[in-house]
Amino acid sequence: MSKIPRCAIYIRVSTEEQHLNGLSLPAQKKALTQFAESNNYNIVGCYADEGISARKPMKYRRGLLQLLEDVKHDKVDMILVTKLDRWFRNIKDYNITEEILQAHNCHWKTIFENYDSSTANGQMVINIMLSVNQAECDRTSERIRAVLDYKRSIGEVTSGMCACYGYKVVNNRLVKDESVEHIINDAYQYYFTCYSIRSTLSYLQTKYGADAPSHNKVDRLFKNETYAGKDKDNLKYCEPYISLDQFQKIREITGSKTYSSGNYEPYLFSSLIKCPWCGNNYTGYRKKQKLKNGGESIYIKYRCGNKFGRHSCAHFTEHKIEEYMLTHVSDRLDQELAEINFNHKQRPHRVDDPEAIRTEMERLNILFQKGRITEHYYDEQYAILEKKLTDIQESSKCVSLESYRDIIRTFSGNWQDLYLNLDKSHKQAFWKGTIKDIQIDKETHRICGFNFLVK
Repeated sequence: MSKIPRCAIYIRVSTEEQHLNGLSLPAQKKALTQFAESNNYNIVGCYADEGISARKPMKYRRGLLQLLEDVKHDKVDMILVTKLDRWFRNIKDYNITEEILQAHNCHWKTIFENYDSSTANGQMVINIMLSVNQAECDRTSERIRAVLDYKRSIGEVTSGMCACYGYKVVNNRLVKDESVEHIINDAYQYYFTCYSIRSTLSYLQTKYGADAPSHNKVDRLFKNETYAGKDKDNLKYCEPYISLDQFQKIREITGSKTYSSGNYEPYLFSSLIKCPWCGNNYTGYRKKQKLKNGGESIYIKYRCGNKFGRHSCAHFTEHKIEEYMLTHVSDRLDQELAEINFNHKQRPHRVDDPEAIRTEMERLNILFQKGRITEHYYDEQYAILEKKLTDIQESSKCVSLESYRDIIRTFSGNWQDLYLNLDKSHKQAFWKGTIKDIQIDKETHRICGFNFLVK
């Protein structure tokens, strides 16, 4: 008497369209169950992947991974699927799976198509069909990407999901949601006074209570470029809540943000000081010191955040860093502004149009190809045009006084006196909003300079 094969049913569906076309999970399961029962197979399990494309890497197909684990434990003799495209459309992952199946004497079978994985000729046919399916998927993906890119370019919504917090979809375009617009404007206004997402979240929860946005929604306010009116290459995708410059400033500040633990006041210079030995941010910590009278003094110091890095690390007290910045900022700003003015005066005013130069270079190419100019003349004129284009590109890279506008406004008048009257949270926001980084000299282990946070 022959052994009854232990059969596993594998079903997969990726889109609503397949559901409408009769390839839903229940429909696949019903057909496979009927086939197994009519052939006297013993069904030992049903493994499903819903909403997962067969072109996705195997790590996303949990049902398939569980099935392969049971195959490795020799619990399955045969796998039933409806069609090859329900099984795989990815040649690489199919071959990996096939090796596992062969190692454990397990075969697979499609009930609506005739494929035989047990012979060399059958494997060749399967690989050919997988190549065709994979190419078809790639062409479909390219068409979809082209459609989505076009929709973005004209400002249309590309996702079937709900609009992000603060927007709603009207005529297939994002417009501001007037019911929460005031909350978002308030959130950004408050953030630019403290440069702290956590403080902003706390502020909103205190002010708006049950109407306050969730932590995730607030977090996305400072990470999603949509709020700056941008979607990939379209800079005018929708009406913005903040400017692109403000969004870029948020990214620079939050990209290396560090937080103090407990209920302590914030560290003024956390994430601003860069370790010259390993490139990590310096982090603040509190140092306790016993006094002669029996009391205890606590002062703040900074050190490299790479605690396990094997390099010498200069430590700085917060008081010394603050003293250095207050002493050197004005002189450093005056020096940089003087250099900008000097470079601007030295640089000749250019009226050349880069596009006109490129057009002329293309015209030279055509004339040379047609033999209407000599090689010597071509090389000479092309070199002149190349230099003009390079000069224009270099000129455009020069920093202008306009990019220092906010910095100049901040460090004007009696700014030191105003700064000393701030609390620690606003002092931290002051430095985060004006300084990009503070540098340390590797030789002397001392602070040697800093860079302004310019546009």
